[in-house]
Amino acid sequence: MPEVKEFQAETKQLLNLIINSIYTHKDIFLRELISNASDALDKIRFLSLKDPSILQNDTELQIRIDIDKDNNTLIVEDNGIGMSYEEVIENLGTIAKSGTKNFLNQLKQAQSENTVISLIGQFGVGFYSAFMVAKKVIVETKKWDQDKGVRWESDGTGTYSVEECEKANRGTKITLILKDDLDEDENYLDQYKIQELVKKHSNYIKYPIKMKWEEEVEAGKQKITVKILNSMVPLWNKNKEEITQNEYNEFYKEHFYDWNDPFDVIHFKAEGTTVEFTALLYIPSKLPFTFFSKDYKRGLNLYSKNVFIMENCEEVLPDYLGFVKGLVDSPDFSLNISREILQKNKQLKVIRKNIERKILDALKSKLENEREKYVEFWKEFGKVIKAGLYQNIQEKEKVQDLLLFESSTSDKNMVTLKEYISKMKEDQGNYIYYAVGESKDIIENLPQMESFKEKGYEVLYLTDEIDEFLIKLMHDYEGKEFKSISSSNVKIDEKFKEKEEENKDLLQKIKEYLKDKVKDVRLTDKLKESPACIVSANEAISLNMEKTLKNLEQLPFEAEKILELNPDHQVFKILTDIYHKDPNSEEIKDYAELLYNQSLLLEGLEIEDKATFAKLITKLMIK
Repeated sequence: MPEVKEFQAETKQLLNLIINSIYTHKDIFLRELISNASDALDKIRFLSLKDPSILQNDTELQIRIDIDKDNNTLIVEDNGIGMSYEEVIENLGTIAKSGTKNFLNQLKQAQSENTVISLIGQFGVGFYSAFMVAKKVIVETKKWDQDKGVRWESDGTGTYSVEECEKANRGTKITLILKDDLDEDENYLDQYKIQELVKKHSNYIKYPIKMKWEEEVEAGKQKITVKILNSMVPLWNKNKEEITQNEYNEFYKEHFYDWNDPFDVIHFKAEGTTVEFTALLYIPSKLPFTFFSKDYKRGLNLYSKNVFIMENCEEVLPDYLGFVKGLVDSPDFSLNISREILQKNKQLKVIRKNIERKILDALKSKLENEREKYVEFWKEFGKVIKAGLYQNIQEKEKVQDLLLFESSTSDKNMVTLKEYISKMKEDQGNYIYYAVGESKDIIENLPQMESFKEKGYEVLYLTDEIDEFLIKLMHDYEGKEFKSISSSNVKIDEKFKEKEEENKDLLQKIKEYLKDKVKDVRLTDKLKESPACIVSANEAISLNMEKTLKNLEQLPFEAEKILELNPDHQVFKILTDIYHKDPNSEEIKDYAELLYNQSLLLEGLEIEDKATFAKLITKLMIK
């Protein structure tokens, strides 16, 4: 006669919680049962290392899954260590084996459902996930050193029965009598569904997971074979020397849904006092077209002893490396780990730090040893790295040597900041000069570039919208301050002060005509061939920032502008002649408007009144 026992009062409360809230998806039950079976196989294998006779004639350690559609049942069976009568009651009769009351005390302190779930995971209750899909669960088990087996049965409501039974072989057989109200996509009697779940969650369990497989060989005739559903040996657990580049590439394409080979593969194992883990990381060669959409999933997949436990864990990667794909396998992860517990996990911080360092080292190696390939990578992912760094500027020291820029002297391989300062002129001072524009061609045609080219000062070309924002946040590199060539306080020399004093009345007159448009009008020695340029009066908000933020509709005000004039240009000489003849000449106003609007155009900024601008050009053309 079976012995009927009640679950503990606390356990009955917890069982309902587990069945209804521990997992988001019911599919996970199969992962839990297979994981438990794998643990049982690990234990018998360990014992057999000391005494091989323990395995007797049953030496092939394996997990079997059987589908019985006629009886609406799914069976998961192993030939592992098995359980005794007492162990069945201890392991299956009490959910929180390590102390239900202690568990409930912690549960009362939990502030959220995520915390509840993570606590449950710490008490090893994966077996009970079976009740999410089964109206009745039957366990038949026999310990390796026992003569009799044990049968356990429950519908998960409040009681269970346990009795001795006849069982020929060691191990555990779990029979799930499935619920009648499962959804259409929860068809656990479909061999393809089971295969899909095994490949997703348990593909790298090191024991074969076998199932009878039906396939039609010809009309009306079925062939039944035994199929191994898992690959057993994870790629990341093999020695790197045994893995070909093609194997790495195919694994990447299959698991991370990319048509292209990766840019780089990083495969390493870390063993320390606080955490042990293996990582297989891929740096893509192409930016996914969905990367900047809200649907893109960042992060690495997590495994615990080859068992898949979480997809796209963002906590193991810094934001600026969010494009990296791959996985981390650690025996220290709980199978039921939650995102909330991950955020507080000290071991995860160690893993994150190691992974970040390995990725940065790999990128630096590519930059140093395969420059052309790195340049191609940078063109794809540079904007991502810069955006991530902008959001986490405290990472500046780690990432700044990976940045690449086009410049006034760089070739197709661009220039790093370290290379820039190695080429600085002795009379250049303590500045790294940069210019901002939509393209290299536009920047090279800026009037301000003329003096810098003549002096031989290299100028970085910032062509991404984020570049100037990032540069301003970085402020300097190795003590060299970033300085825009369009900054109002960039001065090449001081020899023009006398000319400014001589022409102060004319400059004041032009300023009056442009009073609503510029903060000041002055002479400059930056220009050689151009008559004028516009610079920003405010270091915080440049002309380019004004344009970018206006496009984003985030700036309610304009950057303050200064009109700078070239005193050696023929246009200025004409202006001075007109002023000396008639200080109130209407022509001075016309020239002022033309020079201002021309300078705006060269900066890539909008002209407020295009019609008037065109009329002024025509007016001066026919003079």
